[in-house]
Amino acid sequence: MIEKKNRKGAYTALLAAALVLLAVIVLENVSTFLPKEMVPGVLRPTSQLFSVLKKGAVYSLAAVSMNLLNGFTGLFSLGQAGFMLLGAYTYAIFTVPAAGKDAVYYLFGGSAIKFSFQDIFGALFGTGGAGGAVSLVLGVLTAIILAGCVAALAACLIGLPVLRLKGDYLAIATLGFAEIIRAVFQWQALGPITNGANMIQGFPTFSSFNITGADGKVAFRLSTFVPFLVAIVCITVIVMLINSSYGRAFKAIREDEIAAEAMGINLARHKLLSFCISAFFAGVSGALFAMFVNNAQAKVYTTTMTYEILLIVVIGGIGSISGSIIATFLYVACSEWWLRFLDETMTIGTFQVPFLRAGFRMVVFSIVIMIVVLFFRRGIMGDKELPDLWKKRPRKAGKEGAQ
Repeated sequence: MIEKKNRKGAYTALLAAALVLLAVIVLENVSTFLPKEMVPGVLRPTSQLFSVLKKGAVYSLAAVSMNLLNGFTGLFSLGQAGFMLLGAYTYAIFTVPAAGKDAVYYLFGGSAIKFSFQDIFGALFGTGGAGGAVSLVLGVLTAIILAGCVAALAACLIGLPVLRLKGDYLAIATLGFAEIIRAVFQWQALGPITNGANMIQGFPTFSSFNITGADGKVAFRLSTFVPFLVAIVCITVIVMLINSSYGRAFKAIREDEIAAEAMGINLARHKLLSFCISAFFAGVSGALFAMFVNNAQAKVYTTTMTYEILLIVVIGGIGSISGSIIATFLYVACSEWWLRFLDETMTIGTFQVPFLRAGFRMVVFSIVIMIVVLFFRRGIMGDKELPDLWKKRPRKAGKEGAQ
């Protein structure tokens, strides 16, 4: 019976994911198939809506990866921005075409990495037509996986000594790691690899996946579909992990380490495993973030980014994957789109509305967050998932007896 329910839940989740991807493709290509005068501005590919959707997909993966560690394993880590930085730079370094490296690394006389994955696959499958599309997809996919592996390797190296700490001490140690990584990647001595304090550009982005016609115009858009596809696949893997025996071990460690160890769970091994897996998906989200902003620059990956992701996890509910995803899109939409009008001055006749000026949006946004936290102490979803809301509540014993 339980196996049937699990199978039904898996099919429902797959169907929901497929519908989301289909909806994204349709929304993004509405302006392509319909005359522009029939398409509202909000549904045009250049509108703020699609920017919010892309960033929401990227941040949702980062938030879920942090929730795996903080919410399901009970390890308070603040190194997310550092792992995202490693993923972003790994992706950028290995996807800038060889022909464009001299222009990107001009201050250092060229790059120490003389190849890109796209060039390698281009030599195998060709650079034009279907071969070019295959080399692009395989090159980007390889770089994204490598980005996650580099972040996981770094997590393994620092996790061995750091995971002996607990609570606030672990948070401070991982925060220090993120700051050290950011400083190292801006070191001019590493310029031939990281381009120093300068940004790396010229690598494939989400827009690179748009299909163009013979006239050079975009015929079919996939720039929003790609981050959603990668995020959905990665989050699905995380959900499968949480529902496995390893996930149950992570939850046992969160609830009571002494009891978990008495049950035969190797604490050091499982903590390190959770830390590395979380870092892997943070690295993947870092690669996606670099594709979203069209560059990789260390100064962007500050503690503020980590706090943003942590705030999303808390608002959504620590220990809830659905909550992290919902909170991500709400957070990004409010901060990047819905409250934008508060930054613009407004005049009614001769009366100028007070307070409306640049920066007032963040004041209101902070108040909204405070209200949400006050009324939802355990977050929007708590530790529940969306399917839990649809389950029927069991009737109380008193009522059954009365009947």
